[in-house]
Amino acid sequence: MPDSRPQPPPRPPSSPGPVPVDPAPLLLCGARLTDGRTVDVRLGGGRIEAVGTAGSLAADGTRACGTQVDLTGYLLLPAPAEPHAHADTALSADDGPVSYDPRDVQRRATEAALLQLGHGATALRAHVRVGDVAGLGALTAVLRAERSLRGLAELTTVAVPRLLTGVAGADGLAVLRDAVKMGASVVGGCPDLDPDPTGYVEAVLEVASEHGCPVDLHTDAADPARLARFAAMAGGLRPGVALGPCGGLARLPAESAARTADRLAAAGVTVVCLPQGGCGTVDHRGTAPVRLLRSAGVRVAAGSGALRDVSNPVGRGDPLEAAYLLASRHGLSAEDAYAAVSASARASLGLPEVRVEAGFPAELLAVRGDGLSGALSLGYSRIVVHGGRVVARTSAVREYRGSAALSAEVEPGLPRQGRGSA
Repeated sequence: MPDSRPQPPPRPPSSPGPVPVDPAPLLLCGARLTDGRTVDVRLGGGRIEAVGTAGSLAADGTRACGTQVDLTGYLLLPAPAEPHAHADTALSADDGPVSYDPRDVQRRATEAALLQLGHGATALRAHVRVGDVAGLGALTAVLRAERSLRGLAELTTVAVPRLLTGVAGADGLAVLRDAVKMGASVVGGCPDLDPDPTGYVEAVLEVASEHGCPVDLHTDAADPARLARFAAMAGGLRPGVALGPCGGLARLPAESAARTADRLAAAGVTVVCLPQGGCGTVDHRGTAPVRLLRSAGVRVAAGSGALRDVSNPVGRGDPLEAAYLLASRHGLSAEDAYAAVSASARASLGLPEVRVEAGFPAELLAVRGDGLSGALSLGYSRIVVHGGRVVARTSAVREYRGSAALSAEVEPGLPRQGRGSA
């Protein structure tokens, strides 16, 4: 019998967009590191070639420095990553019913990725609905956006079907397999919305195992027994399983939450929390208990969730804001809070570690400020480096108007953010 199901569009050519070339050498001059040192950093071939005391690399005649960028007054950090975006619905809060016309989705997905890149996120994981009203058109559009962004940011997609069990779920399972064949690199979904959550997870893990894909599931995690089953099923799966936003864990009794955290840690599951707000696939808001999870040994990454869609019409998609909220509301140190949006977020996406040291990938964020706490508080001016190239700049200038006497008294102590532009 011929297959009467609608077939997915053919997978587009692998590289219709601009093909990145090896960037010219780049020298970042006079940057401050979190340990207090002021350094020059030389980039080449998409990696950090050398880190030396300020002024030392510019005077080094053994290597052409190429373009120089003055980072005096900036803090240089590993670039953050965005582990939980919704590219298909981003920037739709003011448009009435969400349009899944592929042209609209591609435009919104591209604009959203560029906004988040401007904040510093050089790698993004976008959850995209497949099946139902979206069909495979939204995924096709986001994959086109992914190709158009090559050389600027690394965008990967998660296929998110609504139902996977029962008669209605048969079509969802077929669409999920088609989505992976089209180019979705992660298998996801929301088991809480399926009549058989355990069966849903089994189906997702089966497809992921078939194709060697990571798994990234939405769950509120309010049912500890269900979450324990998920953890047991996912334990040991490679290349890895992420769950988010898991806000329901914070509403559980302390003892139950602690036992659940221990099970997640044993299974090697990453929890992606959303301190800036929820997303449309879960009914409740609230942030996972990050300190409890971390103390149990769970890797905790932080994402943005909704970016100005109906779930959070004022969502910013700013990883520094997510880190700020982890520090100000959840008691993490500035260093641990930033790690949740950088090192842990990158690890959850299967990306290599970044340090401001020779040999590591040149994925960097320069933020105007003297230290990490100040950067999380007032880090408006930013310079973003992806693949060894400056790909985004944001400049903020603060000015004050007053008497000459007042200016003379206050000027020496004004924040660096207000003295000059990026």
